[in-house]
Amino acid sequence: MQTDNPFLTPHTTPHGAIPFDKIRLEHYEPALMEGIRQDNEEIRAITDNPEPPTFDNTIAALDYGGRLLEEVSTVMDNLDEAETSDELQELVRRMTPILTEHSNDVSLNAALFDRVKVVYENWQKGTERIETEEQQRLLDDTYRSFVRSGASLNDDDKALYRQLTAELAQATVLFGQNHLKATNAFRLNITDEERLTGLPETALLQAEEEAEDHDEKGWTFTLHAPSYVPFMTYCRDRDLRRQLYMAYNTQAIKGDTSNVELVRQIVNLRLRIVQLLGYKDFADYILEERMAEDIQHVNSLYEKLLKSYMPAAKQDVEAVRKKAREEEGDAFELMPWDFSYYAERLRKAEYDFDEEKLRPYFKLENVINGVFGLATRLYGISFQVNPAIPVYHLDVKAYEVQDSDGTFLAILYADFFPRESKSSGAWMTNYKEQWREPDGTDSRPHVSITTNFTKPTAEKPALLTYDEVETFLHEFGHALHGIFSATRYPSQCSPNVAWDFVELPSQLMENFGTEKAFLHSFARHYETDELIPDELIASLVRSKNFNAGYACIRQVSFGLLDFAWHTRTEPFEGDVIPYEKDAFSPTRLLPDVPGTCMSVQFSHIMDGGYAAGYYSYKWAEVLDADAFSVFAADGVISPSVASRFRKEILSKGDSEHPMKLFKAFRGQEPTIDALLRRDGISTNNN
Repeated sequence: MQTDNPFLTPHTTPHGAIPFDKIRLEHYEPALMEGIRQDNEEIRAITDNPEPPTFDNTIAALDYGGRLLEEVSTVMDNLDEAETSDELQELVRRMTPILTEHSNDVSLNAALFDRVKVVYENWQKGTERIETEEQQRLLDDTYRSFVRSGASLNDDDKALYRQLTAELAQATVLFGQNHLKATNAFRLNITDEERLTGLPETALLQAEEEAEDHDEKGWTFTLHAPSYVPFMTYCRDRDLRRQLYMAYNTQAIKGDTSNVELVRQIVNLRLRIVQLLGYKDFADYILEERMAEDIQHVNSLYEKLLKSYMPAAKQDVEAVRKKAREEEGDAFELMPWDFSYYAERLRKAEYDFDEEKLRPYFKLENVINGVFGLATRLYGISFQVNPAIPVYHLDVKAYEVQDSDGTFLAILYADFFPRESKSSGAWMTNYKEQWREPDGTDSRPHVSITTNFTKPTAEKPALLTYDEVETFLHEFGHALHGIFSATRYPSQCSPNVAWDFVELPSQLMENFGTEKAFLHSFARHYETDELIPDELIASLVRSKNFNAGYACIRQVSFGLLDFAWHTRTEPFEGDVIPYEKDAFSPTRLLPDVPGTCMSVQFSHIMDGGYAAGYYSYKWAEVLDADAFSVFAADGVISPSVASRFRKEILSKGDSEHPMKLFKAFRGQEPTIDALLRRDGISTNNN
C-alpha cells in the first residue's frame, strides 16, 4: 500500500474532508485497485460467513461496504466534470472498464446473491424479522438491484451482460468527453463593435476578457452559458445570432468529437441490456423504480400538459413573431436564432422589464448571503467558510454548515464560474454521503454545487442574471436535500431518491426567487447599496409567466425526445437527425433548422442519470407547485412549514416510498392544479 497516497491514509483534514491539495493524477489508479481489493475482501467475508444469512450480516454489511472505492471513484468522476484535463480523461477511459467489471463481479456474484435471496425469501415468509420500514425498503431494493443487474441470468447471458455493460460504460464516458471538447472548440471573435449593438456592458466585458485571455483582439464569445445566453438574447446582429446558434446546435455532429454513432451505440446497448433482463424497452426498465411507476402515468401527465399549455405556447410564439414583424417588416420569418432576442424585446415592451436591470442588484457575494440567509430563516442553519478545508480549484469555496443548535451538519463546496476544464450546466453532487454507523454515530455528508455563472471582470464583480439566481436556488435545494439527510444506511441517504422525486427540493426553492421578503434580504446595488426597488420586483413578478406556455412545451419536447430513444423495442439503425426531428414534431413551434441536432449533446439522457427520466423535471414541477402552496398559505418564509418539509421529506432520503413522503407533508396526492395556477394557465383546459 502506498503510504504517501492521500486516498490510502487517514484524512487529517477538518471533518475528514477530501485532501484535494495532496491528490495527484498518479494516486487514482492504485487507490482504485486497493478499493476494489478491499471491497472484494468485504464481500468474501459476507459470502464465507458460516452463520445463516440475516439482514445484519448480509444486507446491512453489503450496504456499509466499499467505502474506499466509493470515495476514490466519486472524486475521479466528479473532477472529470468539474476540473478535468486530457490526462484525467484518459485515466477515466482506462479505469471505466475495470470499474464496470468489478461492479458486475459484485452484482453477478452467485454466492452473494444466494444469501441476499435467502434473506429476502425469509422476509417474504415471515421468518426473517425486519424491524423498520427503512430496513424493509433496503432489503427489497437490494434484492431487486441484483435481479435488475443480471443476477438471475444463466451463465451465457451473464457473460453477454458483462460485455454489453462494459461497452455502454465506455460509450457514455466518451460521449461526455466529446461534448466538452466540442463546446470548448468553438470561439466567435468579433473586432467590429458595431456588430455587437444591443449587448449589455456585462456581456461585452466578459467577451473582452475572454479575447485577452487567448491573445485575441476585440470580443470573443463561446458556447458556455454566460456567453451564449446573453448574446442570443441581446445581440442585434441577426447573422451573428445565426452563427452562434448554428455552432451551438451542431456541436458534436461531425469530426473527431462526433457523437452521432455514440447515440446509436448507447441507445442500442441499453435496449439489448434491458431486453436481456426481460424488459420490453429501456423506459419499462427505468420506470419500474420511479415514482411514476410506468409509461402510462408519464404519458397521462404529458397529455394534460400538451392540452393545457399548447394553446398558450402557440400564442406566445405568435406574439413574439408579431413583435419581430413590427420591427423588421411583414415578410420577416421568425427563426430559432431570433426567438430569444425578440421575446426579450416583447417582454420589455409589455412589462417594462429588462432582466439586465436586475444584474446590479445580484452581486454574487450578496446572492450567496441571500440564499444562505434564506436557509437560516427557514431552517435555522448557518454557513461559515473554512479555509482549512482543501478545495480542488481556486474558484471553489468550502463551507461548514451548522444546525440551529450549533452541531455540525455538512461540508458544502461551491464552484460557481465556467472554465475550459469544467462541463457546461449546473449540478449538485456528494463527495461523501451520509449514514449512521452501527454504533449510532452520524457520519455527515460533504456536498457540492457546481455552476457556470457570469464571472467577474477587471471592472465589475460577478453580477448574476435572474436566471442564474434561480439556478443557484435550484442547485442549493438539491444541496439542502443532502445536507439534511438523516438516514441509517448509505444507499438510502438524500438525495439518493427516485429521479422523478429528486427534483422536488430543488424546484421548490426556485419559488422563493420572486418573493419580496427574499429579495429584500440581499438584493442591493453593487455600487450604491440601494435596495432593489419594489417596482423592479413588481415587474419581475408580472413577467414571471411570460412565455410560460412556450417554456413548458419546450420541456415536454425534450421529454418526448428522451422517450423516442428509450421506448424503442428494436435496435436503431437509422439516421439520428431525421429521427430526432420526427420526435420533436408534436411540439414544434418554430421552423426546423436542417443539420442541427440535440441528441448528440443531450448529456442528461446520454451520459447522465436522466435516460428515460427527463420527464422528471415536469413531474417534479407538479410536486413543487403543490408543495409550495403549503409554504404560501403560511406566509411563504415559514419556519414551521420548513421544519415539516425537512422532517417529512428532506431528511428521509429513500427510506420510504416517495408518494408516502409527499402525502405525509402535503396531506394528499399531488395534482396539476397548483402548477396551472402558478403559470397562469386556465384550468378549463385541464
